[in-house]
Amino acid sequence: MFDRPAGALSPPYGAGAHAFVGARLLPVSGPPIDDGVLVVRDGRIEAVGPRASVAVPADAERHDVAGLTIIPGLVDTHSHVGGGWGADESAPIQPETRQLDAIDVRDAGFQRAQAGGLTTINIMSGSGHLMSGQTLYVKNRDGNGIDDLCYRWPDGTPMGGMKMANGTNSQRDPPFPGTRGKSAALVRERLVAAQEYGRKLAAAGDDASKRPDRDLGLEALLEVLDGKRIVQHHTHRHDDVLTVLRLRDEFGFRVVLHHVSEAARVADEIAAAGVGVSLILIDAPGGKLEAADYDARGAAELEARGVPLAIHTDDWITDSRLFLRDGALAVRAGLSESGALAALTLHGARLLDLADRVGSLEPGKDADFVLLSGPPFSVWTQVLQTWAGGELVFDRSREADRLWAEGGWGAGRSRTAAICCMLGPGEDR
Repeated sequence: MFDRPAGALSPPYGAGAHAFVGARLLPVSGPPIDDGVLVVRDGRIEAVGPRASVAVPADAERHDVAGLTIIPGLVDTHSHVGGGWGADESAPIQPETRQLDAIDVRDAGFQRAQAGGLTTINIMSGSGHLMSGQTLYVKNRDGNGIDDLCYRWPDGTPMGGMKMANGTNSQRDPPFPGTRGKSAALVRERLVAAQEYGRKLAAAGDDASKRPDRDLGLEALLEVLDGKRIVQHHTHRHDDVLTVLRLRDEFGFRVVLHHVSEAARVADEIAAAGVGVSLILIDAPGGKLEAADYDARGAAELEARGVPLAIHTDDWITDSRLFLRDGALAVRAGLSESGALAALTLHGARLLDLADRVGSLEPGKDADFVLLSGPPFSVWTQVLQTWAGGELVFDRSREADRLWAEGGWGAGRSRTAAICCMLGPGEDR
C-alpha cells in the first residue's frame, strides 16, 4: 500500500545551501540527534547527523540554532484550506469533480498552515456526498496558481485521492440516499458500472469505433479500482467503518479510513484489514451525530495493533496552527510520543504515497522542516520557522508572519468585499 513512487513537483526548488547547526533533530525515521547538523541544498536534504560527523559546507549559509528543535515538515492528510468545494447538490456520487479546479492559492488558510508547520496537505471537498470528488496533494508554498503547488504522479498529472463518505452526512432528500443501506448500494452500483466501463475499454483496445462514450466519473473510478487513486473515506461509527471494509474487500480498492471516532471499538477489524487510519483529535463534545461516542483512546489502540496511523486537522474543525497540539492530545490519551510525531509526519506521508519525498529528515528527501522553540508537544513550544522545499515560508520573527501565528479567528482573511458598505471610515472607494 505504501510503496508507490511519487512524481516530481512542477515548480523549481529553493536554490542555495543552508546548514542548521546545534539543534536537537528529530528525524522520525531514526533516533533523536542532540547537537545535530541539518544541511539542505537546492530544496533537498543533503546531510543530517551529529555535529561531530557532519561537516558544514563552505558555501552554505550557516544558521546557529542551538537550543532549538528541528522536526520534519508536518503532513496533514485531511484539510479544507483553500476555500474550494467539489460536488454540488445534483447527485450523491460525483467522482469527476476535482479540487484542482476549486482551490484559491491566495486563501489565508495556506499561511495559517505554514504558521503551524504544515508543509504537505491533502485538500479535499466536504463529506456531504458519498463521493465528493478528487482530492489534491499540495506542497504548502506560496504560488501564483494551484499548479505551482501540486505534487504530480510520474505521468505528470496532479496527485490526489478520492474523497468518499458514509454515515449521516450524505443522508438527505432524493436524489441523495435516506439510509445507510441505500448509501452502500449506490456506491456498489457505481463501482460495478466502472468495472463494466473498464471491460469495454479493454475489449475495444486501439479501435476508437468500439470504445464507449467517454465518462469522466467512470474514468476517475477506474483510477480507484486500479489502485492509483487512494480512497480517503470519511467514516465515524463502528458499523460504518465495517461497511467501508466490506466494500474494500468486494472491489479491491486501496482505502484510508478518516476520522474513525469509534476506532477503539473495531481496532481488531481495522488491523486485520491492513488499512491505514487518519484520525481527528478533538477536545470538546459536539459536532456530528455519529461522533457522539468519540474516544480519544483510539489512537493508542491502533498503535498497539500496528495500524499505520496519521492525524489530521480537518481544518477548520481543528486549526492548522495547532496541529502539534492534536498530537499532544493523542499522547495524553495513551499514544507514544514517537508515534504521535510519526502520525503528524512520516505516517501521513505513507498514507499519501509520498514517503519517498517527505515525512522524515533523510538525505535526498525534500527540504521540508520546522524549527521549534522546544519539544514538539509542550504547550509552551512555538513554531519559529517553516521551510518547504528549501524555501522559508514562515518566520515568526517577521512582523507580517506573526499575524498568521497569533491572530484570532479570521486573521488575515484573503479579501474584503469591494463594495461601499464593507469599507471603513476613510478607506478608498
